[in-house]
Amino acid sequence: MTETKRPEEIFRAKLNLETSKIAWKELQRFFASGSALAVAADLDLVEVAFQMSEDNVEQIQQWAAAGKLGKVSDEQAGEWLANDVSVWAVVVSPWVLVQPIRQVH
Repeated sequence: MTETKRPEEIFRAKLNLETSKIAWKELQRFFASGSALAVAADLDLVEVAFQMSEDNVEQIQQWAAAGKLGKVSDEQAGEWLANDVSVWAVVVSPWVLVQPIRQVH
């Protein structure tokens, strides 16, 4: 017997496959154009991408108001560049969502 997946589960799985680890310096052109959005480390990057693709304005505004989603600041971009940081990234056109990679101690 096969399990039927709902369309949103399939799309979340697709977004997960499109997520990758990349050096921040490779994303400078997206930052320069204002299309790089920082996602707080305590949020699920795939879920944020899904909600943005679904145009869930209420949820996006809640994250933005809480400081958990927004354009990458000049200070943050400079710090990531200076420290040669890698981030998790996924594209939800026209945006590139980036999230710092959690360090395991």
